[in-house]
Amino acid sequence: MDYSVSYSSGNFFSTIGVGGAILYLAILILLIASLWKIFKKAGKPGWASIIPIYNIIVWLEIVGKPWWWILLIFFVPVVDIILLIIMIHLLSKSFGKSGWFTVGLLFLGIIFYPILAFGKAKYVGPAGAK
Repeated sequence: MDYSVSYSSGNFFSTIGVGGAILYLAILILLIASLWKIFKKAGKPGWASIIPIYNIIVWLEIVGKPWWWILLIFFVPVVDIILLIIMIHLLSKSFGKSGWFTVGLLFLGIIFYPILAFGKAKYVGPAGAK
């Protein structure tokens, strides 16, 4: 008996299809454009949203947290998840939104980030400028 298993390596398109790839790219472009617009609304350069690591530093400036938080985010397991959730909450507060908007950003980001970017929300200062 032959119990060998043959694995064929497919490329990205053969796995999800051309339609899936187009949908993926459309969602990616929407989210990049949303973050770009959010950064611009906060008075930061939009291009900073697409630069890895630097975008988190700028995000920390937008929400009013010190730059050294990035060290905790990158090097302390579990704490990074908590800090990123806090950063998302502070982002929604910085645009005058409530805690329920934070829940939307966390679980339905594909809908809520464009709402924050292209809607009427205005940047009111780091974490809502208390």
